[in-house]
Amino acid sequence: MAIKVGIIGAGRIGRLHAENIVRYVHDAEVVAVADIVEEAAHRCAEDLGIPRALADYRPILEDETVDAVLICTSTDTHAEIIQAAAAAGKHIFCEKPLALDLAEIDSALAAVEGAGVILQVGFNRRFDPNFRRLKELLAQGAIGKPWLLKITSYDPAPPPLAYIKVSGGIFLDMTIHDFDMARFLLGEVEEVYAAGSVLVDPEIGNAGDVDTAAVTLRFASGALGVITNCRQATYGYDQRVEVLGEKGALFAENPRPHTAVRVDGDGYHSPPLHHFFVERYREAYIAELEAFVEAVREGKEPPVTGHDGKVPVVMGYAAKRSYEEGRPVKLAEIDPSLGTQSV
Repeated sequence: MAIKVGIIGAGRIGRLHAENIVRYVHDAEVVAVADIVEEAAHRCAEDLGIPRALADYRPILEDETVDAVLICTSTDTHAEIIQAAAAAGKHIFCEKPLALDLAEIDSALAAVEGAGVILQVGFNRRFDPNFRRLKELLAQGAIGKPWLLKITSYDPAPPPLAYIKVSGGIFLDMTIHDFDMARFLLGEVEEVYAAGSVLVDPEIGNAGDVDTAAVTLRFASGALGVITNCRQATYGYDQRVEVLGEKGALFAENPRPHTAVRVDGDGYHSPPLHHFFVERYREAYIAELEAFVEAVREGKEPPVTGHDGKVPVVMGYAAKRSYEEGRPVKLAEIDPSLGTQSV
């Protein structure tokens, strides 16, 4: 029997998840969708054949036939809905970040633990086939002990200023994915050192953020990492990872829309990069939902836990403090519970 799912939030990411479940995740069924913009919920339901469309998510939680919910609303509502869903006994998939307030995250995680439900956080890049292969090779010891990690993450264009003003800034809305990828590949991070500039759009600086950043990581293992971010790369959505180790190196390059290459007197011409994260991570978005449904069905720990959802937020605040104070910041300064992390 299919896992019955309710979607809370029918915006861009909520609709994407709904489409992927309806079309590709055969062990799950979307039975309801809710959005405060009721028209969005109805449009999503009509387009995808979802039986119920609501303006209020609470009837979904009250429905005893619903096994799990996907929380795809604005960040400031995540913690509240997680706690309500946990109290209703629903398993939970929540988009990142869990919240921008660490105390709210702790309260939400405590509610999940107390209710004994599953919580998976939407760090979709862990499910990208290229990055997953890097993880497998590292686990196999293919390059021995890792020494250096480099993550390149550039967006094709900045998000709207209205979004930047409420997102928590570049370290919490953009670099947060890279913080999670760093932990996924090389384990726990002890310290970060961040630098940033406003080079793309002065209005981003006026909104209190930077649009270009570099973050150095020191892992518990002693390895080092570098993350570079920019809000704008004119050539497309640039997402690359490389790892140097004692026996060699690993590289995950950008996938292209196709592999055909044209050659003429001016040289070799390959296709441009994907221009949107939905295209770049299409397989990853499907795979993370399949993993969530499998965790619910089998009653096992999900591949991205609530703790995994919290630590990148702590890293984001550490990076923010580092940028503001011009010094390295240990994660334990932001959250003392992370002072004795295992390698």
